[in-house]
Amino acid sequence: MAGKDHHLDAAYRLRTPEDSRQFYDGWAEGYERDFAQGMDYRSPEAVAAAFAALGGGGPVLDLGAGTGLVGAALAARGIAPLDALDISPAMLRQAEAKGIYRRCLVADLMAELPLPDASYRGIVSAGTFTSGHVGPAAFPELLRIAAPGAILAVTVHAAFYEQAGFAEAFARLGARIGEFATRPFRIYGPRAEGPHRDDTGWIVSFRRL
Repeated sequence: MAGKDHHLDAAYRLRTPEDSRQFYDGWAEGYERDFAQGMDYRSPEAVAAAFAALGGGGPVLDLGAGTGLVGAALAARGIAPLDALDISPAMLRQAEAKGIYRRCLVADLMAELPLPDASYRGIVSAGTFTSGHVGPAAFPELLRIAAPGAILAVTVHAAFYEQAGFAEAFARLGARIGEFATRPFRIYGPRAEGPHRDDTGWIVSFRRL
């Protein structure tokens, strides 16, 4: 169990894009076994279910796709096509091996994305918006690449929602978004152990107007 906590705590301490790239490149091969399965990680399934319940459809961009857990949950619901974006090439190689993505793109979410305006009818993410990862400043760029009417559904770690300025950022988006909603959920299931087992988050969803 100590190894899982070590990885989570280290992930929350990341500060630069290069830190993230190196950290997740090194974790890619064991991520699903040691973390997703070991901690009974619920976020990918929760955000995919929320997106599907809102009537979301493709093309969908999976942000911080990692090894493709959200994509797999969307594909199981018949949602396609799917594109994956992550800062870690090694993580994306794991995602690409699942055979569910049309395209895998290495990019930094805190920079301008190499994608055309209004490219996607859906944008999803699980586990990306939290301490040490990506903050609320990414959302204006996400709205640029979202088509009018696109559904966005992401998880935000509850401990950082107010602290990192997510609430303020969503309020500033104002007339650019509609149907804004937040729903609490438990990030880890009953098999999780250790100090993070009771962590909670918000599923944040809205439509790009």
